[in-house]
Amino acid sequence: MQDATHLAAVSSEMYERKWERFYVRRPARIMAVSPGLSGITMRSCEVVDISQGGAALEITTTIGLSSHYYLQVIGLADRIGCAEVYRNGSRVGVKFICPIPEHVLHSIVRADFMMGEKVKPGPRAMR
Repeated sequence: MQDATHLAAVSSEMYERKWERFYVRRPARIMAVSPGLSGITMRSCEVVDISQGGAALEITTTIGLSSHYYLQVIGLADRIGCAEVYRNGSRVGVKFICPIPEHVLHSIVRADFMMGEKVKPGPRAMR
C-alpha cells in the first residue's frame, strides 16, 4: 500500500453493504402488535428499496409506531419481521430479523419490474 492515496482509507457505502440493494416502489403494509398483545395496528407504506437484510420504507406518519413490526409486501403471502434502524421524516429504515430468502427478494424485485411505472387500474363495476 505504499502507492495508495489518502482516499484508500476513506470508507465507502459501496464496499460496506452486506447485500445488494434494489430500488423498487412497491406498496406494502406494516403490522405492529400493540403492547400486551391487546391488538394489531396496520399502516400502509411503500417499499423504496430492499435487500436480503433490510429495506427503506416511506410511511405517511410514524406517530405511535413501535420499533418492531411485520412488513407485508402487497401481492406476497410472506410477512417479514423488522427492527427499525432509523427514522427520518416519513422515511424509515429497517433491518430484517432474519435475512429473507433469495426467491422472496426475487419475487419482490421481479414484480416491480413487471408492473413498471404505469400500473393499470382493475376493472370497474358497471353502474
